[in-house]
Amino acid sequence: MLQQILADMYIEPELLAELNEEQKQVLFFKMREEQIRKWRERETQLEKEEAASVKVKKVSGKCVSWMKGLDDDVWVWVMGEHHDDKPYDKICDEIMNERAALQAQREAEQLRAKKEAELEKRFSGLYLEPEQVVLSEQEVQLKARQAAALEQRRADEELKKLELEERRKAEEELRRLEQERKQQIYMSLKEVQSSKQTHDEQDKDWQQTLQKSKAADMRRRSIAKQTIEDHRRRSVKALERGRVAAMTKAFGSTNPTLPPKPKPRNTSGAISRKGGMRRSLSTSSRDHIIRWFQEEQLPLRAGFQRDQSRIAPWFHGIISREQAEALLNDGEPGLFLVRVSERIFGYVLSYRSKEGIKHLLIDASENCYMLLGDQIKFSSLSELVEYHQVEPLSSSGEEEYLLQACGQREATVDYTELFT
Repeated sequence: MLQQILADMYIEPELLAELNEEQKQVLFFKMREEQIRKWRERETQLEKEEAASVKVKKVSGKCVSWMKGLDDDVWVWVMGEHHDDKPYDKICDEIMNERAALQAQREAEQLRAKKEAELEKRFSGLYLEPEQVVLSEQEVQLKARQAAALEQRRADEELKKLELEERRKAEEELRRLEQERKQQIYMSLKEVQSSKQTHDEQDKDWQQTLQKSKAADMRRRSIAKQTIEDHRRRSVKALERGRVAAMTKAFGSTNPTLPPKPKPRNTSGAISRKGGMRRSLSTSSRDHIIRWFQEEQLPLRAGFQRDQSRIAPWFHGIISREQAEALLNDGEPGLFLVRVSERIFGYVLSYRSKEGIKHLLIDASENCYMLLGDQIKFSSLSELVEYHQVEPLSSSGEEEYLLQACGQREATVDYTELFT
């Protein structure tokens, strides 16, 4: 049954309804492992095809080398671990401030050169060189020459003062523009950083969801690994118990008194399945389930004791989940029964635990019996029950055992229709 589910990657709703949470989780892991296995086979095939078609690339002379520390290992610096390291926000502000200052300084230099050229052009034509002074002829008196020289000096001083004032105003204007430009550049860089931080905050929920998904995936892997290890341990114990049971059967055993014997089976020949009953995972017909039990399970002595002399006290007929819970409701933890499923061709192990009543599906599709999702196969239902009387049913939480069989109610037998 499990192989068919993994091959089809599909499980019918009726079958899924019979599984408890643990069996559903184990089935999910099995289906996931099958998906990964198929994916790896496909990827391996694609790699082989690509390797056959792609030409061999030429070896490049380029390489990457890593800086190493005193321990001869790759040197790594983690920002914030050293006591002298600055906070990330402070480093970002300093970088943005430095970039704004450099850009504003470059723009100010360009503007200063432009202003300098304008001032040179403006005042260069106003100075008079000594050679350009036209002296009067010899008839001009000395007094006139002195007055002209004094007037020339006063004019030169006024021009120099005017030029210095103009240069001072131009320099102040350049500084003011440089500071304004620096502030503008800094604010623009700050806005870019703020928009990036806002975008990171918007992705915070997605990051948290991703982390939760990864954590859940790790938990599922841990549970699957623990389940596999438990299956391996229980398989070894099952082999040991099989050897002990074979030796006990060889030397003989006592048979307790149990419910009345059913009709004797036909022992004239080997057991074989009839072709008229087609295997199906689920069915809604009670008659089909009875026919399946009589044609396929009764020859295998399903529901009998190990010595096949009587019907086991824990065996019940086609009863519903509610009826099974009513039988187990007043019992102690460890009370159990095995019933024929009313929905599928198989059995259900119902037992009472400390948390309540649980139901585990028993797969009987391969002439053997095993809990769905388990790896240990038994030749009969009695072997499965005896094994879990000393070995726990589950590796998660508290260990649970089958301690006491839940028999039939007084004056009623619910498996009569299976043997008539």
